[in-house]
Amino acid sequence: MTGGGSGIGKAVCKALAASRAQVWVLDIDHTAADATAAEITQAGARARAVPCDVADSASVGRAFAEMAAQGPIHALVNSAGIAHIGTLADTNLQDFEHIFRVNVQGTYLCMQAVITTMLGQGGGVIINLASVAAVAGIPSRFAYSMSKGAVRAMTFSVARDYVDQNIRCNCITPARVHTPFVDGFIKQNYPGKEAEMFKTLSLTQPVGRMAKPEEVAALAVYLCSDLASFLTGADLPFDGGVLNLRT
Repeated sequence: MTGGGSGIGKAVCKALAASRAQVWVLDIDHTAADATAAEITQAGARARAVPCDVADSASVGRAFAEMAAQGPIHALVNSAGIAHIGTLADTNLQDFEHIFRVNVQGTYLCMQAVITTMLGQGGGVIINLASVAAVAGIPSRFAYSMSKGAVRAMTFSVARDYVDQNIRCNCITPARVHTPFVDGFIKQNYPGKEAEMFKTLSLTQPVGRMAKPEEVAALAVYLCSDLASFLTGADLPFDGGVLNLRT
């Protein structure tokens, strides 16, 4: 589980652990990964923290080698990612490349690192976190939309290439999810108007609120389970009606 130190990633780690999975908590923030693993183990479930910078091939290689040495890796959930605000005109090359390295290259490196293990053990599940920004025009999200569109496309490609090897690959496409990142973004950009902006951003979703990380996590657990064994090459919108109901 990449990005397991906070937000959606942390929620997925806890939900998988509650379903009796052995969870590996990968995050560039060692302290956050340790904290997630500690919460899980204190609740009586199984988890270990593994430091991992998904944008760095050597770091990814070490992390996945450590996990594979302990036994099969049944599922990989790619949640690590960063956001960026900007249009084409005001997105500089440095920011564009940074978004690409983390969101696109990071997903690629982690999938590539796990695929040999999954092939050797006779199958596995890969879940990627995309975004409604991958399929709908969202203002001032040029680089972020690019990255999530690439994640979505890679999902379809991996699903097609490995469907005959019992490896399933799907992606979840959420709308806005209420995480600490959202609270920090509002506080930084709209000081004194936090409540007003939270309401505005919540109403972007036709259902009238943001998703909860635990709701996304429940879908991820389902996709990892045998109940979803017929499902591969799918993009599952988890968007509160954004894509089909927004006027």
